Amino acid sequence: MKPLAYTSPYCWLFWAVFLWAYVPEFRLAARSRPRQDERSDRGSLQVILLAGWLGSFAAFIVAGAGRFAITRAPKAWFVAGLAILICGRLLRMHCWRMLGQYFTGDVKAVADQPVIERGAYRWVRHPSYTGGILMYLGTGIALTNWLSAVIIAASGTAAYVYRVRVEEQALQAHLGGRYREYMGRTKRFVPFVY
Repeated sequence: MKPLAYTSPYCWLFWAVFLWAYVPEFRLAARSRPRQDERSDRGSLQVILLAGWLGSFAAFIVAGAGRFAITRAPKAWFVAGLAILICGRLLRMHCWRMLGQYFTGDVKAVADQPVIERGAYRWVRHPSYTGGILMYLGTGIALTNWLSAVIIAASGTAAYVYRVRVEEQALQAHLGGRYREYMGRTKRFVPFVY
């Protein structure tokens, strides 16, 4: 069974939403190359890019495998996947606004940087990464293939888990006790859970 994202008219909707969601991410990555002398990123930007590309590539290839296709109410799953993708993108946009100049594609921290605790940052330390995971998950679900959803969400989540470890070390080193107190009050990705 061919995924809805590969058939007209659904493919036009899928690609319109996909490009709206991901093109700003590509732009951010393009202008966020860490300098050679910066060590705080520890390759985490490259890990995210590699995991995203490989996970997406595998998810799109697997989507054509009928064995893992979502056959029960595929249109509903397609729409749900696009809705999750849109929600993830909107959450990322919110985070870009909340962090302002402190939102970068690579890990950077400075001593006088404030700990942002407004908006989604009131509830979790890394809502931007939660948004990224939602984008990956939504893409996989919109492909109406369970294996695609697992592959792309798992690869993206693994990359973000690594990134969070790197980022939190840098933030603790530069912001000290202020950031450790914030860590004690908030979860990483999901409010009250993790």
